[in-house]
Amino acid sequence: MQQTFQETLDSTWQAAWDHGDVGALASIVTPEYVRVSRSSGNSSTLADLQGEITAIRSGFPDLVTTIDAVVVEGDQAAIFWTSTGTHTENFLGVPPTNRRVQTRGCNHANLVGGRIAREEVTWDGSELLHSLGVRHLSDTPSTPPEVTVEDFSGDPDPQVMKTFNRQFITGVTVVTTQDGDTPRGLAVNSYASVSLEPPLVMVCIQKTSSTYPALFAATHLGINILGTNQRETIATFASKTPDKFAEVDWHAAPNGSPLIDGSPASLEAEIRERFQAKTHTVFICRVRHAEVVEASPIIYKAGRFYDSDDLTQL
Repeated sequence: MQQTFQETLDSTWQAAWDHGDVGALASIVTPEYVRVSRSSGNSSTLADLQGEITAIRSGFPDLVTTIDAVVVEGDQAAIFWTSTGTHTENFLGVPPTNRRVQTRGCNHANLVGGRIAREEVTWDGSELLHSLGVRHLSDTPSTPPEVTVEDFSGDPDPQVMKTFNRQFITGVTVVTTQDGDTPRGLAVNSYASVSLEPPLVMVCIQKTSSTYPALFAATHLGINILGTNQRETIATFASKTPDKFAEVDWHAAPNGSPLIDGSPASLEAEIRERFQAKTHTVFICRVRHAEVVEASPIIYKAGRFYDSDDLTQL
């Protein structure tokens, strides 16, 4: 039985995972087949699995899956496998990085008449994102709250949220990277320092930005805090101008990230984590290089810019 099951499994998996013939999977599962994720506890059907394979192959067209070992004892089977592929197309909202990744997993299957009736899996498509250095915010571990508060669940009025955000005073940064030999950048005010030891910072980038694919594929990025004499620079990087660096003087950081001349402060950071947050991606980065000059940063509040030198101390 073991030899027959393994031979059938090998040929079927190769057809489905390596060549996209997902219909072949029907030959090794029962009509009541169910697939359960050990991490989330969610259940899926054969149609769900076929859809997932199709989606994965669309993002990793050269995907190859190898069955490393199959252990069968009675009506139980353990399937150990390895998948390798190159991320050359959009996958789960992530633009192509052209990175080659390898993931491994193990499926525990219940067999009925030599076919899989139920299997528990240790892997899903998000593991490929993890291999690319991408995580969803929902993946972060949670801890029980120490304080019980009233339930304020529900979505607030979007206009209220807009007004709330406009009340928060920020600086203005331009986040930059190199797209091959082409410098890219955009204006961002969702910047924050995460820690000093180690020196970690974060920026949040909207996925619809034209700079986003280059940033996502990069290993490093630049963050430039703009000053009171760079109002035109802000307008340029907040626009959809194709070549935003045409009229901007800049120099390359040690790892190539564009740093804008005349900025009060600039840094280059190595991208360490990418967290998916619906319409945006949060980049957590470790600072590798920093520059500071004698210039005053500009302040942004409620759609207007202010001179930081005119602040009145309280």
